[in-house]
Amino acid sequence: MSEQNQNSQGAQAQDSQAPSFSLQRTYVKDLSLEMPNAPQIFLEQEAPAVEVSIAVGGQRLADTVYEATVTATITTRINDKVLYLVEATQAGIFEAANIPAEQLDPLLGIVCPTMLYPYLRANMADAINRTSLPALHLTEVNFQSLYEQRLAQAAEQQTEQDSGIILPPGATRQ
Repeated sequence: MSEQNQNSQGAQAQDSQAPSFSLQRTYVKDLSLEMPNAPQIFLEQEAPAVEVSIAVGGQRLADTVYEATVTATITTRINDKVLYLVEATQAGIFEAANIPAEQLDPLLGIVCPTMLYPYLRANMADAINRTSLPALHLTEVNFQSLYEQRLAQAAEQQTEQDSGIILPPGATRQ
């Protein structure tokens, strides 16, 4: 009988060391809509030019609790006049326990933003819809590709810092 108790306790100890990951909460951290040239801009007949930028971020809140964020900015212009500018930050609280250190950064930089992005898309589409202008929906984003680009940029910057050579803007290393 005592052998069964020891096996049961050993299984419980292994479970407490098993990696776990879960989304605890999502929320809109920031949402801003500006229409600085309304109502005059409504008289324009041209189609607007659309510019979109996306950034990810995050921070540790507690030992196994993290906040991840995805921020998107949409700027639409007609003849250099802003039709509207929408910026939103969607955030989430994630619990990540017993995750190996080398897997934590990709988890927070790829998986978390991928989970948050549908909420961000919906919130931005709703804000734009309330302007009474035609709908604009963000396309899908490959957060793994963005993560890899960010790593490559960081490695390039580190190489430049290590060499002691400062390149002027637009110049490339040969």
